[in-house]
Amino acid sequence: MSDVLSIKYCFYNEVPVPKHMEDLLAPQETPLFAVKTIRDAAVFTDKRILIADKQGLTGKKIEYCTIPYKSIVAYSIETAGTFDLDAEIKLVLSGGISVELQFFKSKQMSELLFKVYDTITKYILSC
Repeated sequence: MSDVLSIKYCFYNEVPVPKHMEDLLAPQETPLFAVKTIRDAAVFTDKRILIADKQGLTGKKIEYCTIPYKSIVAYSIETAGTFDLDAEIKLVLSGGISVELQFFKSKQMSELLFKVYDTITKYILSC
């Protein structure tokens, strides 16, 4: 049995940055783009990935997860094959936490997958 914490988030398409997430950004932080998740959104900034995860039946309770680029120690990308319904980016964070960013098949999936991958690469290499 593994003691490694593993978290999975599902991404759909690019959306405007939600107002409630703009309010959580630091003054020195610049939002780059946002991605729709199952019940909310993830915002990619020049410092981190901020993911909102609505919880409960009403969705009024929200957990916000922050992944600073500087805490990513390894990552990989898996593109979708002909019969696959998704693609993914796997992150390993310091402390051994594993995070999977899953992208569901759509016309924009490949473009969004590589936009996220390129953003992660750019900011990891500049840390």
